[in-house]
Amino acid sequence: MTSLAPSPIMVSAVQAASSAPIFLFALFAGALSDLFDRRRLLLVCQILTACSAVGFAALVALDLVSAALLLVFTFVMATGAAFVAPSWQAIVPQLVPRAMLGQAIALNSMGINVARAIGPALAGLLIVTLGMAAPFIADAASFLFIIAALLWWRTAPRVATVSSREHIPAAIVGGLRYAANSAEMKAAMGRAAGFFVFGSAPMSLLPIIARTRLGGDASAYGLLMAAVGVGAVAGALVLPRFKGTSPSRRVVAGTVLTSVGGVALALAESLALGMAASALFGLGWIMVLATLNTAAQLALPDWVRARGLALFTMVFSGAMMVGSLAWGATAQSFGTPFALFVAAAGGLLTAALLARLKLADGSLDLTPSAHWPEPAVTSAADDEHGPVMVSVEYRIKPAERLAMMTALGALKAARRRGGATYWAAFEDVAVPGRILEMFIEQSWRAHLRHHGRVSQADRALQELVIAFHTGAEPPRVTHWLTPDTG
Repeated sequence: MTSLAPSPIMVSAVQAASSAPIFLFALFAGALSDLFDRRRLLLVCQILTACSAVGFAALVALDLVSAALLLVFTFVMATGAAFVAPSWQAIVPQLVPRAMLGQAIALNSMGINVARAIGPALAGLLIVTLGMAAPFIADAASFLFIIAALLWWRTAPRVATVSSREHIPAAIVGGLRYAANSAEMKAAMGRAAGFFVFGSAPMSLLPIIARTRLGGDASAYGLLMAAVGVGAVAGALVLPRFKGTSPSRRVVAGTVLTSVGGVALALAESLALGMAASALFGLGWIMVLATLNTAAQLALPDWVRARGLALFTMVFSGAMMVGSLAWGATAQSFGTPFALFVAAAGGLLTAALLARLKLADGSLDLTPSAHWPEPAVTSAADDEHGPVMVSVEYRIKPAERLAMMTALGALKAARRRGGATYWAAFEDVAVPGRILEMFIEQSWRAHLRHHGRVSQADRALQELVIAFHTGAEPPRVTHWLTPDTG
């Protein structure tokens, strides 16, 4: 783009075109990943993306690429990545013990950043020696290795469950509902939005810095990107040493490093100084990204993992897209150094303001508890019949009403995470201390699906509520179904 339309706004638009598809399609892709075979989904997406790469390489070789076509193909290729990302991320917890999840994510990120370190430098060398089409041809060829690896890889077949028969629109809504009622997921997404809006500035303006600030060519940009990758690899290697510190502190520390790297990049007057600043930025970048990704993974049970990670990726990519366009426009109006200074200050301020949002640290046990008994029914209920109302009647001491309602408030979030579309609690006006909790679900099948989703953490919340119950018998649970009138 620095050759086709060398303005900051157009160069930043490339980063925006890379991020927009993930923002637009990742949640749909996450639902597909949770409901269908992930290996097959990955294969189809990689084959289609490979076809796009071949087409673009041919256009470059024939010298038919315009700025608009570059943005279009960037968007198309990124769409393939958007459909792939949730599945890649969702399989990580299946490959390692829970205690090693953070290191596994950092290792995965290191692999990506090794590629980031080698790829741009190799691309710059290929452009200088063989012409602009060479790296695009190499990119198209690289998909053969990915497709071959997926064909070789064998996984255990996924067991068909009530959850896996969920329709895609309902699955998307379920993912949104889970995230909206999970304090840990909202914290991870909020911290990600705050960081990546400002952290995107050095990444999106790096081509302009290489060409205008440092007077370099494609190889200079490749070296700067390679330095970012080297810094990120170093960060992935040292991150396990900080396992004892809280996730929030690691995010703040990483934000400080990226902000200092951005300022140093704005002040750099030589390629060597630019590479040092880029490496510092990469070190902070991987600290924040790996920590937030781990926090999102730990906040999600298996049944909604891909959808939750897709939402996290949407926030990350949406923030990158908005930030890239905003900092490109700022650089065009006020200069690249000014944009980097403002982004660094904004990143530090936002990190301080959002530090109170508590990230998941692995203390939640989200494995299925299977402690809900099968509901007693007089006849087989139609799976799609609904809505269903579940009521739970408690008898408590009136003096404990406030503490009981506080515990019920936490249980409300758990009920809604599992699939409840409505929740409420009532007290009998004639009998103080007689509390009725009720929640509504879309259908009988949705309620049965909820049975399989209740986690050990949900069970602990339920036991806190039941501890207030003073009746001789356990709390009375009743299932209500709309009458079948034919």
